[in-house]
Amino acid sequence: MKVEAIVERTDNGYYSIACDAQIGNFCLGGYGNSVDEAKADMAAIVKEAQEEYVKEHGSLPKNLQEIKIEYKYDLQSFFNYFEWINISKFAKFAGINESKMRQYKIGAAYAGEKTKEKILVAIQKMSADLAAVSL
Repeated sequence: MKVEAIVERTDNGYYSIACDAQIGNFCLGGYGNSVDEAKADMAAIVKEAQEEYVKEHGSLPKNLQEIKIEYKYDLQSFFNYFEWINISKFAKFAGINESKMRQYKIGAAYAGEKTKEKILVAIQKMSADLAAVSL
């Protein structure tokens, strides 16, 4: 089963993962102090839901045996999860003001659609550059 999950930083500084998918009576999601913690919580919920489904129905249908989660991030969550990205250098790479980029990262300002698109294009270019590396 393919699941689209939204990763966001909440107003209280925690990270949440939300999606419309469920297994049996379990709604899937996660919560934590970091994106890693929220993803681990989501994985635990998926496992628990699968186990409960088996207890109630005797077996797990094939479509519920392998859950593939596609994560979509807000900017704060993205830069929390990929904390190894130097925000100042990324801003230069993306052609965005460094100070503004730092504000986007911590949630002090919110990027408009054009800026989000510039950030996404930079992430995709960075990804392609990394994928082409040979050592």
